Amino acid sequence: MTLFAQIKRLGADTAIYGISTIVGRFLTFLLVPFYTNVLLPGEYGIVSYIYSLIAFVNVIYSYGMESAYFKYFSTLEIGTEKQNFTTPFLSVLATSAAFSFFIAAAAHQILHLINVSESYISIIYFTAGILAFDALAIIPFASLRMERKAKRFATYKLLNIVINVVLNIYLLVFLKMGIKGIFISGFAASASTFLFLLPTIIKHFSLPPSGALYKALLKYGVPYIPAGLATMAIQVIDRPILRAFTNDSVVGIYQANYRLGIFMMLIVSMYDYAWRPFYFSIVKEPNAKQIFSRVLTYLVLFMAAVFLVLTFFVDDIVKFRMFGRYLIHPNYWGGLNIVPIVLLGYLFLGVSTSLTAGIYIEKRTKLLSINTFVGAAVNIVANYFLIPHYGMTGAAWATFLAYFAMAGVVYVIVQKIYPISYELWRLFKIAIAAGGVTALYYLLSPHWLNIHTGIFIELMKFGLLALFFVLMYVMQFFNREEIGKLRNVWEKGL
Repeated sequence: MTLFAQIKRLGADTAIYGISTIVGRFLTFLLVPFYTNVLLPGEYGIVSYIYSLIAFVNVIYSYGMESAYFKYFSTLEIGTEKQNFTTPFLSVLATSAAFSFFIAAAAHQILHLINVSESYISIIYFTAGILAFDALAIIPFASLRMERKAKRFATYKLLNIVINVVLNIYLLVFLKMGIKGIFISGFAASASTFLFLLPTIIKHFSLPPSGALYKALLKYGVPYIPAGLATMAIQVIDRPILRAFTNDSVVGIYQANYRLGIFMMLIVSMYDYAWRPFYFSIVKEPNAKQIFSRVLTYLVLFMAAVFLVLTFFVDDIVKFRMFGRYLIHPNYWGGLNIVPIVLLGYLFLGVSTSLTAGIYIEKRTKLLSINTFVGAAVNIVANYFLIPHYGMTGAAWATFLAYFAMAGVVYVIVQKIYPISYELWRLFKIAIAAGGVTALYYLLSPHWLNIHTGIFIELMKFGLLALFFVLMYVMQFFNREEIGKLRNVWEKGL
């Protein structure tokens, strides 16, 4: 296969993985409006809390076996192809069975430890099953990726989500099962995915496993546990800490509004899937660094515009009515103030994603662990300091600070190993314009409460959006070439 054909195939696989991931995340997001309309904040808080714990325990269940599998299957330096599948699979099978048996056996003690009512004992059993089946899918899914069976991989992932969503609706709406229905849905989806993967498992499974390979897999995989836990800490540590200082209802309200940040998160995800193959494809171009710099500028400009749109109109979004119900139930509106903070955090995650190009280009990926541990440390410390004083708002700011710190650390690292002259002055102009317009929005908002004409309020919001671009023009953000291209686009649009 020619080089071009290899690259083309890689691009196609990346597109499939990317689209399936984005669609999957959007389908999962659809459960948020659903949950807010069928669960009380306290009930949703318990679900959010337990799933945040599941995220951490998943790291223990996998103990780096996926990365170890990729490493040794790709080289076959120890054992045969089937041994390189069978050995890590049997390892995960044995440990998952042991871990889940322990969780089920200690269900009452675990409920007491996490301060959840004994009436929810069944969800611990279903959680043990979810963890086991999810772990058992790790190596088969990794095998599909190694064999470049991207379509099958994406299909199974999407089927998992579809089964989960459909069962949630059926069990919660028609059977009125509440929280228990959520965990039954998760268990059924995970078990179904394992069944989908059985042909892959049977195809690659062969006894006996390799003892030498097993030792090598553990040596390579186990060190991934701290980094995995740090990554989870950045993403979900705020829920357990918030619950420790407040209650389940606050966690539920926080979770529902935090999830509204998906709109910015999807932008970051889509950009990440497109960005990685892009920068490797042009890295040898003489103006590659200039392109990387300009890309970051345009990315921040776009995300700043999205930030303003969502900040101004999030009230309208959540109050949108469908089938007689609001998108987000009024019981959860008390946390809408955290949405702009979450959006801002994801904006800096996008910046961090763009900056990491230099690290991958220079093959210094071990430096990324520094960034991860810094983000985790900042998040944990900030949560403990801010939540007691500011509640869920403090938790949102802690997440923002973590992503902000990560972007700063990546910038310092990249400037040392792959220096790029980023357009800092132009980025500063974006920050000034967006920050000024946002401040004006919050200064005017109290006065809008006395205005009974909804159309006038909406026009004011659109006026502030227009002001953002006017300020950008006044500050001479756009150069002549960019203005010319914008005029061409405008004229063609007309």
